[in-house]
Amino acid sequence: MKHIVLGMIFLSPFFSIAQDEIEERKIEVVPQIHFRSYWMSTSYAEDFKSDYSLGTSLSLGAKINYGINWSLETSYRGFADLWSSDIWEIDPLTGRDNRYEKGLYDLQNPGDRIFGSFERLNLRYQDEKWNVALGRMDVNTPWVNPQDGRLSPTLMEGISAEFSPNSQWKLSGWYIDRLRVRGTSKWSNPGESVGIFPVARDPNGNPSQYFGNTSSKRITVFQLTKKLPLGKLEISHSQANNISSTFWSQWMHTWRNGEKKGKWLSGLQLGYQQGVGEGGNSDPLLRYKNPNDKNWLLSARLGYATARWETHLNFTKTGGKGRWLNPREWGKDPWFTFIPRERNEGYENFEALVFYLSYALPESGITFYAHTGIHWLPEVSDAAANKYAFPSYRQLNLGVKMQPKKLSKMDFHLLLMNKEALNPENLTPGQRYNKVEMIHINGIINWRFN
Repeated sequence: MKHIVLGMIFLSPFFSIAQDEIEERKIEVVPQIHFRSYWMSTSYAEDFKSDYSLGTSLSLGAKINYGINWSLETSYRGFADLWSSDIWEIDPLTGRDNRYEKGLYDLQNPGDRIFGSFERLNLRYQDEKWNVALGRMDVNTPWVNPQDGRLSPTLMEGISAEFSPNSQWKLSGWYIDRLRVRGTSKWSNPGESVGIFPVARDPNGNPSQYFGNTSSKRITVFQLTKKLPLGKLEISHSQANNISSTFWSQWMHTWRNGEKKGKWLSGLQLGYQQGVGEGGNSDPLLRYKNPNDKNWLLSARLGYATARWETHLNFTKTGGKGRWLNPREWGKDPWFTFIPRERNEGYENFEALVFYLSYALPESGITFYAHTGIHWLPEVSDAAANKYAFPSYRQLNLGVKMQPKKLSKMDFHLLLMNKEALNPENLTPGQRYNKVEMIHINGIINWRFN
């Protein structure tokens, strides 16, 4: 509650600014509806348990505009498990939980087939230079983001602010007090959210114990965006209270190819992370991150695009001391080699090489795409360097996205994914199940009104 009061104090100057335009104001109520249907299935060639699930969610809300600058947004989402295998049962061979399909629903209340969650409730002021919001809202930062892999996105509670003095500069900031993690229905502070997803093993090779024992009251993010003569530069700092400090920079530029219609694509990312405070807990057996960790990251992109074709080659390398960690509950990795349905955090060092290709049919609203990547990870036996005991692997994604012009409020997405270990010999069942030797399918339908 105290943070909301502080937020209102923070917003109070905008009230006085807006008083000069009272005579121009009127109230407008705009309904907001989002229907989402999600089919997910995972199949294995061996004797592991295969699973499938068809889930749906419906968000009902409204945006109330007051004049040209003020708005109030609110929404509630209901979820339903329409048809599933025994996704809450463990795999008999490994004794492990299902990793993918059960994430469509409420991980904190296993087995609930129908449930709901209050989502957005925020007050926003916006003009030519400012965009300030207080309450529960969408969030999209390098290390806290929605990730489009469930029935609803991750949302934040707190304050967000953007200031754009001109078209060349933008300053952004987020103060995150609580999160509604995708795959859950409850709001929790950052520390409580860490460990909702599988916790894997600690640096000593024992089961991690940080879930329910991580203390972190807030996340703060500051970001500077600058348009340069050669591209766009973003610099940010993300501080997870009592856990980690992450510096991040990204430069991207499009190079015109003379008189030709094509263009070259280039990008560079640099990152540095270190542990702070107690790493979540003063007890080394209960903490999430070692405060002495110091990690670095380099990621690069080079590609070419035309009106229909886009292709790029991406490379990432990390190093340093300890594990690069960012809670999987908080979103996807921002580096160029990220491929949907897998992440590469939790490693002391790794290398990844990913190729992307897409072909668009603008007249029909269809885009075909493919990701293929090789990910070289630390040895699965090295618990300190490889949190999830994940073998080095190659991944192939084939997908199609469609947004018909005659059905502008609807879009479709079909994704087929396969992962295989680079060196499958001598892998245990626990090092294969949920990780490699699988065919994974996602079919998604969205319908939005306003």
